[in-house]
Amino acid sequence: MDTLQLLASQIIQWGALTLMFIIGLGIIYIATIYVIDKTQTEQTIRRNYPVVGRFRYFFEHIGEFFRQYFFAMDREELPFNRADRSWVYRAAKKVDTTIAFGSTRPLNTQGDPIFINCPFPVLDKDVMPSQDITIGEGFTDIPYTTNSIINISGMSFGAISKPAVRALSKGAKAAGIWMNTGEGGLSPYHLEGGCDIVFQIGTAKYGVRTKEGELSDDKLRDIAAHSQVKMFEIKMSQGAKPGKGGILPGGKVTEEIAKTRGIEVGEDSISPNGHEDIHSVDDLLDMIERVKKATGKPVGFKTVVGHLHFFNELCEKIHERGLQSAPDFITLDSADGGTGAAPQPLMDYMGMDIQESLPLVIDILIAYGLRNRIKIIASGKLLVPGKIAWALAAGADFITSARGFMFALGCIQALQCNKNTCPTGITTHKKSLQEGLVPEDKAKRVANYANKVLYGVGLIAHSCGVKEPRALNRKHVRIIQHNGRSTPFEEIYPTPSIKTEYVKIVESN
Repeated sequence: MDTLQLLASQIIQWGALTLMFIIGLGIIYIATIYVIDKTQTEQTIRRNYPVVGRFRYFFEHIGEFFRQYFFAMDREELPFNRADRSWVYRAAKKVDTTIAFGSTRPLNTQGDPIFINCPFPVLDKDVMPSQDITIGEGFTDIPYTTNSIINISGMSFGAISKPAVRALSKGAKAAGIWMNTGEGGLSPYHLEGGCDIVFQIGTAKYGVRTKEGELSDDKLRDIAAHSQVKMFEIKMSQGAKPGKGGILPGGKVTEEIAKTRGIEVGEDSISPNGHEDIHSVDDLLDMIERVKKATGKPVGFKTVVGHLHFFNELCEKIHERGLQSAPDFITLDSADGGTGAAPQPLMDYMGMDIQESLPLVIDILIAYGLRNRIKIIASGKLLVPGKIAWALAAGADFITSARGFMFALGCIQALQCNKNTCPTGITTHKKSLQEGLVPEDKAKRVANYANKVLYGVGLIAHSCGVKEPRALNRKHVRIIQHNGRSTPFEEIYPTPSIKTEYVKIVESN
């Protein structure tokens, strides 16, 4: 008994000493932080309120997450609200996507589209699959035919992780859609899943560059030799940062990424803000011709719309040079497009939104008689069926989404894409954070999301009285005005007539 009492007494003494030691360390730590804060001159709050002032930065950081989960309403959060994110999550997990009691979406917001339901909707037995579209037919050696509507937009290996690329590739194959490589080059993981691929040529020519950074025809041919690579896209600009090239911090440039891109390990990968060999419309058409000649496959370009005069000049030059000189497709990105890293002034203020730019560009192509020659791909926050159906009605042939598929992979909008600290393993190269992203599981979610989007767009189309999504047009949509009333889309953007001088050219083709 005495032994037990002695042992208990010693434990109490050790515990007291340990507690005093911990308290002492805490006091020393706080005192050290106090001195550091009081003597530093960079942050006023920390200097005036040492130690406690640090909580301001902590609360500022966790505020992003508290707003997302506790304070923001379903439809008010940016860049993507909870309602849209939740729909994608449920679609990707293949769980019920129905809602009850009424929509949380305001039905009188200026600029929003509403679809015109037909009194005689298409019955299930009369539904038709999406029609095939061929890109580059008659103008390329190997045109590309597909019926996919929603596809995976450009996300570079480097900007996103290896398991993310693998999951997207396998999911795209399962859903029968294409995957854009982004400007970071073609990695083995893009090819792994067996999906169709669009190879993007950025301003730094990653993956198809010489040691001096110039475009290499030999490397273009090597990429085109992969049967999975169906098209080539020259990236002129993207919505989140028009006038600014890709930004990949050196900490994310691993040996594998450096090899794929053709750059040095650990160095910041900063793409030029424009192509050094493209300074005019003629230069752009020359580049398209060069890539097409080297690869034999459809070639187009991606841009966020700014000066509409560019598209008028482009169309005039195409008619001067001949229809074979035209891009086989144009990808129109929206000013609200996303990226892993971009200067805020460009992200906030530069470029036109897809809701305005898409119908305007479509109308220019119609006026010049080039609409059938050039296919249009629309991109930029088009991740739920309603927005995708609107883009089809406005005139797009295809839609691409990056962030929609990131949500399908499990993205929680933590806004850590540029910091290599993504908690879901999508945009980080830290092995410990990538472990949670299992490609085999997430690939199923990617396919589920794509299939559910197609189903949802089909619901809208059939309710509008058409048998398949690509039959939607502007007469099926009304746009809400400032007074809360709606106006037919076709009245806001009436389809133009073909310019007289181009009628014969169109008729002959």
